[in-house]
Amino acid sequence: MRGEIMVNYWLMKSEPHVYPWAKLVEDRTTHWDGVRNYQARNIMRDDMKLGDLVLFYHSNCKPPHVAGVAKVSKEGYPDFTAQDPKSKYFDEKASPENPRWIMVDIEAIEEMESVGLPELKQNPSLEGMPLLQRGQRLSVQPVSANHFAIVCKMGGLDTSNL
Repeated sequence: MRGEIMVNYWLMKSEPHVYPWAKLVEDRTTHWDGVRNYQARNIMRDDMKLGDLVLFYHSNCKPPHVAGVAKVSKEGYPDFTAQDPKSKYFDEKASPENPRWIMVDIEAIEEMESVGLPELKQNPSLEGMPLLQRGQRLSVQPVSANHFAIVCKMGGLDTSNL
């Protein structure tokens, strides 16, 4: 918690060949489009709030790893790629009246030393973290404040500066 504002913590997955941490650092901010899972959509629509902190996770690489910390800079709004027939994320059922899919904007806050999935799995303090649960494939998922702080420490970050 910073001041009187309650902060939530999240993990968002991106494949490095699609949108790497370095690109977010270069762009400074981006919209998180293309999420086509209802549970992840609902998190972005209902739960993610301005200023919430995000572990930026590279998936589908060896090893998968946390690369940095971002924050939510714009709360959920319709994912316009769902209504663009030229987009790979086009959904013919999406419309302005029923956009179906939601995105948030995030901005880069701090790079960290890479914290690989094997290291995360070996840390007993991270027991219960959704990322480490068998079969967990959500691209957007909650992280407890305690787990967030542990992962940041593993990556060389002091969360009091975030």
